Amino acid sequence: MSGETFDVLIIGGGIVGAACALEAVRSGLKVCVCEKGVIGAGATAAGMGHLVVMDDSEAQFALTSRSLQLWRDLADSLPVSAEYQVSGTLWVGADDEEMAEVGRKRSFYESRNVRVEVLDPRQLSEAEPHLRSGLAGGLLVPDDAVVYSPVVAKFLIDRANDAGAVLREGVTVSAIHPHGALFVDGTTVSAGVVVNATGSWSPGLTPGIPVQRRKGHLAITDRYPGFVNHQLIELGYLKNAHAVTSDSVAFNVQPRQTGQVLIGSSRQFGVDDPAIEAPMLKWMLERAVEYMPDLTGLKIIRTWTGFRAATPDSLPLIGPVEVEDGRLWLATGHEGLGITTSLGTAELLVDQILGRQSQIPTAPYFPDRSLREDIHHG
Repeated sequence: MSGETFDVLIIGGGIVGAACALEAVRSGLKVCVCEKGVIGAGATAAGMGHLVVMDDSEAQFALTSRSLQLWRDLADSLPVSAEYQVSGTLWVGADDEEMAEVGRKRSFYESRNVRVEVLDPRQLSEAEPHLRSGLAGGLLVPDDAVVYSPVVAKFLIDRANDAGAVLREGVTVSAIHPHGALFVDGTTVSAGVVVNATGSWSPGLTPGIPVQRRKGHLAITDRYPGFVNHQLIELGYLKNAHAVTSDSVAFNVQPRQTGQVLIGSSRQFGVDDPAIEAPMLKWMLERAVEYMPDLTGLKIIRTWTGFRAATPDSLPLIGPVEVEDGRLWLATGHEGLGITTSLGTAELLVDQILGRQSQIPTAPYFPDRSLREDIHHG
């Protein structure tokens, strides 16, 4: 590959890298994507594929809501195998304290024109008959969706390829240098901008960035059409998901278009071994059964793990590592929202590279959070 020169070199062929490639090439840039394995086979394939608008912060809401708008624009052109379906998210409240959180979330979403509906215990039971009795209610966000993300990553890369992007699979970058990247076989690629989109592996190429690996387990059942109707998440998930010092699990169940039920979720810091950990898996499944006792009658056919790229403030790193140089850029640190925010990330990244006005402020996602918004056309 020595001697080739590109406007943008994207390292990482997960859904974030694939989305960035398509946005960049559509914007008139000469693009190369390098992936050490198979497109969409890493964290993209390991995740649940939940497309969700979040309210943890204004910045998180801005990026997730903008991204969902882009997903809706894309939906009609996705292949059937992408399994895109608007199933909605149902946040489940176990008690009065969690129902108070339902009220807060409702006010937040409605003030920002996001459709929501509060369900009382009877309505919750009618919406999801397999939930246990005695739950306090829930909040339905009907326009959220789910998607089979590995197929989407391949779809985006194929579209980028058709538009002129160059794809290099099975190549490993050993180092990023000021004008491109060096591969383990000694070859190089020159580029005006290099984008590190390698998720939980990104600190290996850009040492010192605040990204940690966070391991998660998932399980999927055989086919049981109609067993679950919405993406179900316990409201306790919010505090569990943000715990940064201890392992945690939370009830998180998703309907698949195949009729299968996808069961999550767990979170662990400080674990690099991808092997299934029986105690963690058992804990996660027991938590799921607490909310859906009938899960015990379903046959689990596969379990696996993946690694999320987590940041201290739960926001991704999108933008230049050094403003003065402007050559090395990041698109990483998305934690459990990489599928949701992939399209919005791509838009923000290319807006910054080209100096275009963005649909949402860019400053909250700068790798250096102290940079002022007006530096890069926020």
